[in-house]
Amino acid sequence: MNEVRVTTVTKELPPYWRDTKDIIPLVELWLSDQEERFRRKVVKMFEGAAVDRRYSIMRPEEVFTITSFEEKNEVYAREAKKLGKAVLEKALHQQSWSPESLDYIITVSCTGIMIPSLDAYLINDLGLKQGVVRLPVTEMGCAAGVSGMIYANNFLRSNPGKRAAVVAVESPTATFQLNDYSMANMVSAAIFGDGAACVLLSSEENAEGPALVAGEMYHFKDATHMMGFDLTNLGLKMVLDIAVPDTIAEHFPSIIHPFLKKNGTSIEEVEHLIFHPGGRKIVQTVEELFGQMDKNIDDTREVLRQFGNMSSATVLYVLERFMKKDIQKGEQGLMLSFGPGFSAQRVLLKW
Repeated sequence: MNEVRVTTVTKELPPYWRDTKDIIPLVELWLSDQEERFRRKVVKMFEGAAVDRRYSIMRPEEVFTITSFEEKNEVYAREAKKLGKAVLEKALHQQSWSPESLDYIITVSCTGIMIPSLDAYLINDLGLKQGVVRLPVTEMGCAAGVSGMIYANNFLRSNPGKRAAVVAVESPTATFQLNDYSMANMVSAAIFGDGAACVLLSSEENAEGPALVAGEMYHFKDATHMMGFDLTNLGLKMVLDIAVPDTIAEHFPSIIHPFLKKNGTSIEEVEHLIFHPGGRKIVQTVEELFGQMDKNIDDTREVLRQFGNMSSATVLYVLERFMKKDIQKGEQGLMLSFGPGFSAQRVLLKW
């Protein structure tokens, strides 16, 4: 079977940012007509979210004032094109690839609506060849960064000597519901931020980087209600079940061990954990589970602290940190993310 390697990972951030301490006054103003007890609870959620800073495609003040779905989606579409172009250009430059050399482009996003999808604009803006194969991955949420890599791997394994790009662009701030005082919306506001990432992969013989050994999906039965968006007249309304961390813990052995065994390894032999930081509680849950195996997810926690949860792009920010490390040949890494469905996505890497 043809070997596929991850050659480059880059990230790109939108122009606006605030430390959490500077967002809290905006939150208090937004909730000024709510009960004091509720206000205090939400502020504590922001303070305890383990997110020090988050970036956004619009000024934070605008996040708390623009209520029209049309207005927010216009900002999303405009800024997604900019971020997608910038992060893909950065990756191509870093790898010394020309845009025309790409054979496959996958764009990943769930926080806005664009038809044609982002990949069509990138083909035109960067001058990709007319025969490039394009695949937009939507509505898969936080899991989709890994999903995109799985799709790229399947394409490249069937086509030796080819190149692929996975471009994830997300703006959860564009989905913020000003008139929704549900706990799901409060949690979403407390942990999410905007960002973009790009992964370049190759099935060329001379490609360098960790090999993508395998990638698989795991679907939780009868759990479609646990996470996602409801489309309302005001936009995308967050759906987030409080049982998500416990559900992950319950299924964790089935997600991890059979996948690794099938690919001739075990969690004991995996040195590097590249996990999507879904939020403080999910990180704590997985940290406890991995801690029992003498593993850590320090890089995952650090990405959450620095950037918040950027949906599908976030796990790629964690991967980017590992790509910069001096990892020894033969060491293994496990990528893991969760998203609507409810589902888990897994990728095994080998340096």
